[in-house]
Amino acid sequence: MNHYKDYVEPMGYKAFVVAVDREACALYKEELDKYLPTEYSEVVYSSFYNDPDELKKYMLSKIEEKEIRKAFRKPDTMPKILIVTEKLLTGFDAPILYCMYLDKPMRDHVLLQAIARVNRPYEDDEGRKKVSGFVLDFVGIFDNLKKALAFDSQDIEGVINDIEVLKEKFKEEMERAKKNYLTIISGKKQDKAVEALLEHFRDEEKREEYYQFFKELSSIYEIISPDRFLRDYLDDYETLSRMYKILRGNYDRGIDINKEFTRKTIELVKKHTKSSTIKPTLEVFEINEYTLQKLEKSKASDTEKVFNLIKGIEQTIAKKGKESPYLISIANKAEELVKQYEKRQKSAQETLEELKKIIEEINSAYQEQIEKNMPAELFTIYWMLKENGLENAEVMANEMRNVLEKYPHWQKSNKHEIEIRSKLYEVVIHSGMKDMGQVSKIVQNIMNILKMDV
Repeated sequence: MNHYKDYVEPMGYKAFVVAVDREACALYKEELDKYLPTEYSEVVYSSFYNDPDELKKYMLSKIEEKEIRKAFRKPDTMPKILIVTEKLLTGFDAPILYCMYLDKPMRDHVLLQAIARVNRPYEDDEGRKKVSGFVLDFVGIFDNLKKALAFDSQDIEGVINDIEVLKEKFKEEMERAKKNYLTIISGKKQDKAVEALLEHFRDEEKREEYYQFFKELSSIYEIISPDRFLRDYLDDYETLSRMYKILRGNYDRGIDINKEFTRKTIELVKKHTKSSTIKPTLEVFEINEYTLQKLEKSKASDTEKVFNLIKGIEQTIAKKGKESPYLISIANKAEELVKQYEKRQKSAQETLEELKKIIEEINSAYQEQIEKNMPAELFTIYWMLKENGLENAEVMANEMRNVLEKYPHWQKSNKHEIEIRSKLYEVVIHSGMKDMGQVSKIVQNIMNILKMDV
């Protein structure tokens, strides 16, 4: 009972208790009901006409058994534990099944099929994947696997691992982490630790190597936790988790970080909020007329400020891009700038200075739209024509007014989109631009921004 509540249930998975016979199934049910709500577990076994009362007590009709099988496959419904002896060990597919408490001798293909029950691939509603299955062996089958299998046990070597092997692997990986990763931030205060981390992992190859390392480590942690063995490693593991979160959140923006973490790792990070040697997230600057003033007062490093600003710009686009499409064209410049920084083509200071100019451009665009009192689509056309150096950008944009008013829902009609595109070509060509390649590029860029679904 404690193992299920402490190890399995926090992962969101379910379990089988495999008893030696039907009588043992009934006894297990009686004992489990003393410690868990009765709805937590159900007994599933075949019935016989002369069964004693203690076995008849848990008999299920075909309809009842069908409903229990169906409910067991669902993550948020009872039962969470099925007590079985023969039924469901083969042919029953429930990917949410993670743990098997094995109290019955098994051999050969029956054993392998039972193991396969817990090893089915599974992904929950939040995108977290089951990394393995788990068998708690009460009868010693795994102590001598060769005797339990009529064929070469090498066929499954590397597929089945003893928990002690995983503990040793975790220990080795944590030693590796101390040498290769924790030294990056060792002895540094929170702000300097983040700067050092982001700077060290500017190279994509280094980041990918760390991501892979941490995912493997967290998979083992998910299986072992909350074993006492982990106590000496919790602080370092939590720091590694935050390092992963900082890197993914800043270099791989747009992903849901929480979906990257296993459930037990999320709980650990929550508990260690105040004591961590590295802060969990960076401040994100709201983009407005006060942003640059706030930036000057900030004590954050140039590296942190770069990521603060790009995330602030992205948040602004997410909130206002649909109503102000011209912001998307400005944000694209910021994204390209950060790519150059990540590839070490620009320093943090150079990138920061150029991002400041982009903030000024965003604020200038806000103000100019108010002053010109132009609808968002029309102003976007004007802004992008101006950005391409066309002197009569405002006059040209206003030539688009009638066609935009005529087809207000042009994004939903191919025919109307062609009308908008044709008029835009006409306006740009009449401006005197003779390079048709450049004309096509300008028109296509404007259409792409206007059609973008933020």
